[in-house]
Amino acid sequence: MTTALAIPHVVGVLGGGRMGAGIAHAFLVKGATVIVVERDHEAAAGAHSRVADAVAKSAARGTLNETAEAALARFSTSTDYESFVHCGLVVEAVPEDYELKVAALKAVEEHLSADAFLASNTSSLSVSGLASELRRPANFLGLHFFNPVPASTLIEVVLAKETSSELATTAKSWTEALGKTAVVVNDAPGFASSRLGVAIALEAMRMVEEGVASAEDIDAAMVLGYKHPTGPLRTTDIVGLDVRLGIAEYLHSTLGERFAPPQILRDKVARGELGRKTGKGFFDWTY
Repeated sequence: MTTALAIPHVVGVLGGGRMGAGIAHAFLVKGATVIVVERDHEAAAGAHSRVADAVAKSAARGTLNETAEAALARFSTSTDYESFVHCGLVVEAVPEDYELKVAALKAVEEHLSADAFLASNTSSLSVSGLASELRRPANFLGLHFFNPVPASTLIEVVLAKETSSELATTAKSWTEALGKTAVVVNDAPGFASSRLGVAIALEAMRMVEEGVASAEDIDAAMVLGYKHPTGPLRTTDIVGLDVRLGIAEYLHSTLGERFAPPQILRDKVARGELGRKTGKGFFDWTY
């Protein structure tokens, strides 16, 4: 069920928000037929608009091997899980809540063929735990895409305890076909990327909280001194302070006090200062 580019002919994405739309776009521009399933018609329309906009930008940059119209002819949205019935792969991209993801993955699995694969885009939750809730855990793994998906060159391939060796190998070929690099990790709290990224971000927040330096100077130290493309606090604003808080709370519960969320993070989330999506986080995004 693969194309010459080693991706499934038909790919499903559950959830068409920023991440889900980005994942859909990644497979679509490489030749797959893509179906996004959302909770209602309004959300589905929003997902369609996001993917269409991303495809138009790819066409404008000259990175499409076809017209935008031809690519979008292979794209559709739905509110029915039955739409996944012909998919060789479905990637779940619903919010980072364990019970929500379990319910979503179970519902998707009911509509997949026995040889289809299922993946979660979780950035921190236990992939082995999610797999244990499924009937075919060998066909499941984590595919952690990074935001923004079109610009990111990394996919973290997270192997659950029961992920088959065939799927582990196949997932690496998907990543290469998408023009990205795979980092393969065994399931552990926060994997590699979130664990390291959140650790740096939380320490940067504590430094702001303690008056060590401004958010601008802390980020400049990491960008200019360590060649990070974006500082940890600006990255937190892009990811969303609420998302970072949720990951930190999970890592705190599994890995201990070194991941305890600082009060400044809790306070900003309580005030609705969630970063770029609300116009304010550690930086002002209203300009």
